[in-house]
Amino acid sequence: MFIPQTYSLAVILCIITMLCWGSWGNTQKLAGKTWRFELFYWDFVTGILIFSLLFGFTLGSIGEHGRSFVPDIIQADAGNILNAFLGGVVFNASNILLVAAMAIAGMAVAFPVGVGIALALGVIINYIFTPKGDPVILFSGLALIVAAIVIDAIAYKKHSTTLQKVSGKGILLSVGAGVLMSLFYRFVASSMVTDFTNPEAGRLTPYSALFFFAAGVLVSNFLFNYILMKKPVEGSPLTFSDYRKGSAKVHLIGILGGLIWNLGMSMSILAADKAGFAISYGLGQGATLVAAFWGVFIWKEFKGAGKTVNTLLFLMFMAYLAGLALLVYAGTR
Repeated sequence: MFIPQTYSLAVILCIITMLCWGSWGNTQKLAGKTWRFELFYWDFVTGILIFSLLFGFTLGSIGEHGRSFVPDIIQADAGNILNAFLGGVVFNASNILLVAAMAIAGMAVAFPVGVGIALALGVIINYIFTPKGDPVILFSGLALIVAAIVIDAIAYKKHSTTLQKVSGKGILLSVGAGVLMSLFYRFVASSMVTDFTNPEAGRLTPYSALFFFAAGVLVSNFLFNYILMKKPVEGSPLTFSDYRKGSAKVHLIGILGGLIWNLGMSMSILAADKAGFAISYGLGQGATLVAAFWGVFIWKEFKGAGKTVNTLLFLMFMAYLAGLALLVYAGTR
């Protein structure tokens, strides 16, 4: 199977993760012009599963190092399979909670609270279990990234033309989404081998771990997304007949979103061998910076913003870049 051999390559893979995790939302935005999120999400999950299979039967089945995709699945212990599967379940729950929170509390509250908690707790949890990199530099970079998220929230609020009353329910959903999102990566990491080149028996390589993670996302979606369709946080209830009304184009856009997101996930867990899970996860969550770039420069979400808002946006980008640079540097110490 393909395995990154250097820390520099691992950092490049983390940057790909950041770009993918920060860009898949564009597919939702494109489909969302005529397509509800709950319907989009079925295609998104399908894309995640498709990519895990393509990834396993291509890069996961070539080369002399490690263990090939199918033999790895056959030899895996049930406990490790369950951990990767639960990672998918936890991720799916967190992602749906975050979307519900955005519908109730607005992006300016839900995204910084949810992703901020996920980033901070995720890096701390993964570092505790797999300490790699200088902790002082690592957590200094983490503090800068969290500060950038807070600045981003302030900019959103100042630019908003209407003041939105934030409900306690919206904040609770955001906190719940953030806590769950910080945990999913650890479940997947705990199922994986510690040495990609000479994998231990019973544990999963990145390729098989990604497959069982995708299976967890798919299976749990029949519960989580079905509930959301019947009890939507916004709009009228939906049925599967509504899904069948979608055009081929709108379904393909959703599948593309899942492919993009899972490309990011695969690069992140591959990079963890050389970078460590804490740095790999933290760099990947730099996706917030990429998402902000799309929002500001492509979708023009801050069009007509005043000088104060533009200054805040500049500070946000600078703090994020500085934080990401420290995360990269921490792995060299």
